[in-house]
Order: sequence, then structure tokens, then C-alpha cells
Amino acid sequence: MEPECIMSAPGKAILHGEHAVVHGKVALAVSLNLRTYLRLQATSTSKVCINLPNINTFLSWDVTKLKQLLPDSGGERCFLLDAELVRRLRDLVGVSNGTLDTRSMAILAFLYIYLSVFAGSGELPSLTVSVWSELPTGAGLGSSAAYSVCLAAALLSASGTIPSLLSDQESTARWGEVEMELINRWAFQGERIIHGNPSGVDNVVGTWGGILRYHSGKITPLNRVPMLRILLTNTKVPRSTKVLVAGVKDKMNKFPSIINPVLESVNAVSCTCEQTLSEMTNDIPTPEHYNILEELIDINQHHLNVMGVGHPALDTLCRVTLARGLHSKLTGAGGGGCGITLLRPETECSVIQNTIQDLRDCGYDCWETSVGAEGVQQHSPLAVKEEALEVLARY
Repeated sequence: MEPECIMSAPGKAILHGEHAVVHGKVALAVSLNLRTYLRLQATSTSKVCINLPNINTFLSWDVTKLKQLLPDSGGERCFLLDAELVRRLRDLVGVSNGTLDTRSMAILAFLYIYLSVFAGSGELPSLTVSVWSELPTGAGLGSSAAYSVCLAAALLSASGTIPSLLSDQESTARWGEVEMELINRWAFQGERIIHGNPSGVDNVVGTWGGILRYHSGKITPLNRVPMLRILLTNTKVPRSTKVLVAGVKDKMNKFPSIINPVLESVNAVSCTCEQTLSEMTNDIPTPEHYNILEELIDINQHHLNVMGVGHPALDTLCRVTLARGLHSKLTGAGGGGCGITLLRPETECSVIQNTIQDLRDCGYDCWETSVGAEGVQQHSPLAVKEEALEVLARY
């Protein structure tokens, strides 16, 4: 077992197709260049420790106590969730079946993947896992999936199931398709523990990165995608995805002749965006390409308002950014939450900084970032962002 490894994975946003995807339409999911970082250290303490400073969680367990919970076997079990192991872990942590808080779910996901990955060897190593994220939790930006992907990559590497990649002190590397698929499958189990019945999109984005097409359960990565600069804004307005999805369904039942064509139009927006992005990778991106992307953003935002998933805070986001010549839409469930704003290559830095300040004056969090980032990676300490390394080094 390597004495130390460092992994990272990106968050995700929905570019187009939210809500319509529930009804069999195409959605485009994109990786965000905001990442979750994980550091795993081998120890000789006979303890397993996890440090999650973002949610103020610092816990440890005796290895001998955890050994009593080992499932019968590992490996192929990652394709099926072991309900009995989940039950034992809930008892250990003191989490009831109805509990869904971020802290409890993060602990359960970690312990589940740790025990399952090492079950085949029958031995549990002493180790410390520390995780820090640039992603806000509970904002629909794939923070739990990025966490699960990092856990899967680090624990599979620590167990020797997948190789450690680094050969020098300044590299960042990623695995081949076979290893990536294994990471993705284990990360999906973490997502199932955290969310119950996830679509699988978030963990796929966290594993492979880039831009993905999701349609009726089929996930297809887009080959060669442009790196688009965006502003990502968190209105900090809480919302329930379940309630919002149910609201769209109610509207469909009440006004089928109105809402069904809206969903078809959203589908067309996703497909037109996909075609435009493809053109941008085959040719030099032109101002006309960005004109189309901006129009599609405006159209889709209007569609989402018609579906009833808008919010005054999101209207403010669109109004504030449009005053600076920028185009925005919600991303994810809506009803508050987050929005994305497209930045053109020629957008001046002063415009970007003034827009960010305008949005912060509204009480929102706002970052400049990009979409289409790399998926899960292993890093040497020298290749990790300074802020991330500084936090991880404290634990």
C-alpha cells in the first residue's frame, strides 16, 4: 500500500434538459472546473479516520471493530448494493433509515466503500482520509458524486485493485477505461447510499469529466468538447428537487397540450446545443457559435419558467447578468439553487469582475470557472492546487 495518494474529481452542472430529462428527453451534463480533493495516508495507528472539514466532521474507528462488519466477499459485489452491510453500518454510526443529512450519508458512503473494497483480502488497513471541496454541498453541483468518485479511486488504489499512476514528483495522471469503469461503479454505490435512487449521471461526470449526453437512461460522452468559461452562481435559496419534479408532472397532467410541446422544445434545445458544440470542436469557434449558445440559454430559461421551476432569485440573476450583456439560466432542479452564465472569449475582465460583485451584492455566491474539465485524476503533492493542499495537510 502506498504511504500516500491524492485524488481529485470535478463537480457537475446541467447545461440543458433539466426536468425534461425525467420525461425521456435529452439532457447535457457538464463537468465543472471546481473540484473535490482527497488525500489518503497509510498509518500504523490501528484506526480508520475520516476528516471532512467542509462539513465539520472528524471521526475515527478501531480497525478491529470494523473487521466484525466485513461482508463475505468484495470485488464483484460492487455491482449490487449490500443491504445487510448498509444496515450494520447504520447501526454502527447511529443513523436511522429515514436520516438523509449530509454528514451521516458521507460517513456511510465512506465506510461502505472502504469495507467492501478490502473485503476480499479479509484485512483492513489503518488509514486516514481527508477531503476538501471547492463545491458547495446540497446545491445540485455534484458534490456528493465527486466525493464518492475520489473515495473509490483512492481506496481501489490503496487496495492494489487499480494501479497507482505517478512515476515522478510533478505529474497528474488518469487511468485507462477498465480502471475508470471500476471507479465509476464503486462511486455509483456511494451515490446510492447518499441519494437512494440516483440516475448515475453525476458519478459518470465525476469519473470521466467533459460533456455527457443523457437520454432515457443511456449516457454518452461527447467526443472532443470546447472548454466554455462560465460564471457559476449559487443563490443560496434552498429547494426540494422531489417537490419541483412533482410540480412539473402536475402541470403536464393539467395542461398536456401546453407542457408536452415545451418538453419537446427543450429536447430540441439540447440537441441544437450538442450540434453547436460539435461544430466548435471541428472548426475554430466563431462569434455566431456563441450567439447560438446565448439564444439557447435564454430559450431554455423561459421554458423552465413555464414549467414552474423558476424563482425570483433566478430572475434577478438573469436580469443582473443581462445588464452586463451576459446570458444566464438555472442549472439543476431550479426553485432557487444555482445558475450558470456563459462568458464569451472576448468578455472583458472588468465586466466579469463587476458582474461577480453585482451578484455578491445580491447576497449570492459567485465564481468564475469553466465546463468540460478533466474527470478523476491522481496527483503528486506538487501538482495540487495550493489551497487544497494547505487544507489537506492539516489533517
